[in-house]
Amino acid sequence: MKFFFHPAAEQELNEAVDYYNQVQDSLGLQFSKEVYAAIKNILAFPRAWVSLSDNTRRCLINRFPYGVIYQIADEKLFIIAVMHLNRKPGYWKDRKK
Repeated sequence: MKFFFHPAAEQELNEAVDYYNQVQDSLGLQFSKEVYAAIKNILAFPRAWVSLSDNTRRCLINRFPYGVIYQIADEKLFIIAVMHLNRKPGYWKDRKK
């Protein structure tokens, strides 16, 4: 299965990496590794995480207050958001396919 980022989700990931790099050297790299580890887990077990709607799920990221919001369609993983868990819940809902 292949995965794709919504452009806004990719921007969120990049902004979070930049922020964590400002906080501490290499923390952004650690954050991105955790995000990609979550994506790897999603690819292995796509239906294992919390359902937010009929076709939308959220996988929490280890060590950081973020979740990966995603959908699966046609054997493809579509990442809707890399969401900070304490900010604006539901802001990503207009991105759903």
